[in-house]
Amino acid sequence: MMVSISRTPTTSKILTNLSIINKQQPPQYDPQRKILESQIVSLLDSSNNLNQAKQIHAHIIPLIRGYSVQGPFMESVTLYNLMRRQGIGPVSFTFTALLKACSGGGVSLGMQIHGQVISLGMFTYDLFVGNTLIDMYVRCELLDSARKVFDEMSERNEISWTTLIVAYARHGNMEEASELFQGLPTKDMVAWTSMVMGFSQNANPRKALDYFEKMQEAHVKTDEVTLASVISACAQLGATEYAKWIREVAEKAGFGPQNNVIIGSALVDMYSKCGCIDDACNVFDKMPEKNVYSYSSLILGFAMHGYAQKAINLFEKMVKTDVKPNVVTFLGVLTACSHGGLVKQGQDLFKVMEKDYNVTPNADHYTCMVDLLGRAGCIDDAYDLINKMPILPHAGVWGALLGACRIHKNPKIAEIAANHLFELEPNAIGNYILLSNTYASAKKWNDVSRIRGLFRSKGLKKNPAYSWVEGAKGVIHEFLAGDMGHPRSLEIKRELEDLLCKLRLDGYKPVLSCVPYDVSDDEKMKILWGHSEKLALAYGLLGDSRIIRIVKNIRICEDCHVVMCGASKVSGREIVVRDNMRFHHFHDGVCSCNNFW
Repeated sequence: MMVSISRTPTTSKILTNLSIINKQQPPQYDPQRKILESQIVSLLDSSNNLNQAKQIHAHIIPLIRGYSVQGPFMESVTLYNLMRRQGIGPVSFTFTALLKACSGGGVSLGMQIHGQVISLGMFTYDLFVGNTLIDMYVRCELLDSARKVFDEMSERNEISWTTLIVAYARHGNMEEASELFQGLPTKDMVAWTSMVMGFSQNANPRKALDYFEKMQEAHVKTDEVTLASVISACAQLGATEYAKWIREVAEKAGFGPQNNVIIGSALVDMYSKCGCIDDACNVFDKMPEKNVYSYSSLILGFAMHGYAQKAINLFEKMVKTDVKPNVVTFLGVLTACSHGGLVKQGQDLFKVMEKDYNVTPNADHYTCMVDLLGRAGCIDDAYDLINKMPILPHAGVWGALLGACRIHKNPKIAEIAANHLFELEPNAIGNYILLSNTYASAKKWNDVSRIRGLFRSKGLKKNPAYSWVEGAKGVIHEFLAGDMGHPRSLEIKRELEDLLCKLRLDGYKPVLSCVPYDVSDDEKMKILWGHSEKLALAYGLLGDSRIIRIVKNIRICEDCHVVMCGASKVSGREIVVRDNMRFHHFHDGVCSCNNFW
């Protein structure tokens, strides 16, 4: 039979006050609470049996939790120490409350509490304390400690596994995330989504799509977060067959563009990046509700595809609605002007963005303007704009200037831009290569050798150029420059030779200046025809698809651009190439960029 605490008027009043305070948010300093805590000590001292102490303990624990959740944290530690001095043992709830408070950054105290857990022997069997320890270490960015806790737990549940999987995925450690995921007994939507999101956010779209496909096969429910992640992966890969399938999945799950503005906007972005700008417009038009992301996605889509005037028209339509443009919207419309060579329109928009729309230009907007002026050949004006910037130019600004110098063969200003880039990004090999190529275009071979020797002395290695093309049933085929390791390499080689013959009859002349090496013309020709986008093109020509879609990880070279134009004419196919700058639509010998890219 439970023995009740002797209900003297003083005792009853103390417990009543404690109950009231437990329901309140603890203030930073409360004199009444200090008095009450002192009374609790006296009450504990006067208790003469275990059940009395347990009843008082039951009231003290929510006071500890109140402090740990709502602050101040040190008060909860003080109360915990008070309990220990009085010889009252903690329960798992005590530690979970304290450890949750440590997640805010009090990792040293958290480690001390962890030590208490171990010394009391509770950790070896308490699932909830173990999970809270994992969560604390994850939130404090100590994944190794979190993993050690996980490995030493005698019992685990889905929370134990998924907390670590999510953490590893968020930090880009997909190898550890995958290992844990494979060992997870029951894989729920959170675990699957973490893997899809992790691979998508860490530039591995093919893996993200693989996991999403397996998730569908396992009949796991799909939510908005999962769909947004896999849509992003598909956009990175540029795979049209996957795009159609994902849209069908979204529609079936009740997240179609007609009833979900977030997914609808993501689909607009996906179709744009897959080269299907008409499908992007179709989704946009079907959306009854449009937000700034919807408009910005399509404006950026038009910009990437070279439809500068359509981007400007949509922007003008947008500003007549209740949706206000933001920094991304202006980034899109200024990019459109840059890719379309619309210098005057771009300058006008840049002038009014802050004045009329309260959008302060950031370094990315200045990058667009430098790119706009630089591409148009106004190198001095672009450099002057950088010098007048009210904010510090970042690497993107100087990179735009350096790129323009390469196009227009201006080694003098290229050196200035490159020197700034070498300070900002000392290990970015692309900057060295751009400067080297600028020297090469001016036939300054000694400077080419000097720059190449400089980045080699730093141990920097050039990232390999590669392209991929979508084959039958959405299968992606990847090609590296000069690599003939594809199973159909002999057919690809014959197709390239046949294409070269047809192009020469049509007047093709190779752009040998695209090879930044002082070698013979025959050797330059051999290098040019080993470019990855040409290999991808040849593979595409082996099939019967009306549209050949190619994605390249770096900018398409001028010679490949000429070849794509010619190939679209002699083959009667439409060729869509997406490089790291924009889309090129080649049709009947003409590119959508009008040779301005």
